[in-house]
Amino acid sequence: MATSEFMLAGLVPGIAAAFDVSLAQAGLLTSAFAAGMVAGAPVVAALSRSWRRRTALVCFLAVFVAMHVVGGLTTSFGVLVATRVVAAVANAGFLAVALTVAAALERPGRALAVLLGGTTVACVVGIPGGALLGWRPAFWAVTLLCLPAFAALWWIPDTAAGPKPAGLRAELAELRPLSGVLLTGALVNAATFGVFTYLAPAAAGVAPVPVVLGAFGVGCFAGITAAGRLADRWPGRVVTVGGPLLLAGWVALALTAHVPAAFVTLAFTQGALSFAVGGTVIARILRLAEGAPTMKGSYATAAFNAGATAGPVLAGAAASPFWPAAALVAAALVVHALRRRT
Repeated sequence: MATSEFMLAGLVPGIAAAFDVSLAQAGLLTSAFAAGMVAGAPVVAALSRSWRRRTALVCFLAVFVAMHVVGGLTTSFGVLVATRVVAAVANAGFLAVALTVAAALERPGRALAVLLGGTTVACVVGIPGGALLGWRPAFWAVTLLCLPAFAALWWIPDTAAGPKPAGLRAELAELRPLSGVLLTGALVNAATFGVFTYLAPAAAGVAPVPVVLGAFGVGCFAGITAAGRLADRWPGRVVTVGGPLLLAGWVALALTAHVPAAFVTLAFTQGALSFAVGGTVIARILRLAEGAPTMKGSYATAAFNAGATAGPVLAGAAASPFWPAAALVAAALVVHALRRRT
């Protein structure tokens, strides 16, 4: 599902040509998906609070797949934009419920690492995969890849439906005390996706782009895997130690981006630290939001995607994406420190 979001970066030129629209108009597809993810998570989570978990996951996945079928067939750019918004809302609903399920398991940190591990793979596969296939085949590929997930969902133990949970207002009230950790997560993720969006052009002429992207992706997977084991034991230490290292790494990459060996090495370490710290912050959101049992997954999803939306915009406005990333992580550390004092 995350591949569907990332593949758009390599599909914009082909879509613009196919629908006879400008590159800027085709780029609206990325904004539409991001907006659907941010706004859709809390809304859909609120509407599906009383659903069985497996039922909700199957329904969201079905809508997601259906939108890719329609998108792969349509000859109308307006319809394509609409399918991206609806698919994003379904994706947000799926992720929000899945995060809530992960948080209820015996080892929530490890469960979260498994869930977000798919995102780390999508970071590397989505952009080149979409560009190689072309835009319509890419839509069909995502559709086909989602089909085995339907079978996998039936292996998940279901939950009783029960009455609609009471106290949505009380769950929404949890947003205020969670604001600090939500902002921390959004800032860290903004740095991560701001760099990732512009990592290929930054590496061009310095180091082989596939090697750099591969190093970053492998680092992301290693980081989220490590965070899954550490977040259940020492969540505070991961952020306290990993955060300053992440900041130092972005500064080092900005200063040594002209050195091939340093570029590749730091791409790996920064990918690992970004997802280790970011994944731990998401796990902390889920742990602290006990007063919002049906909505906490949507809060984490919205924060995660708000960062993924804002980061590329800020990075694109700078000469190098690494300095904005350093500033964003520095801001995240300040927010984290202030939150711990209060």
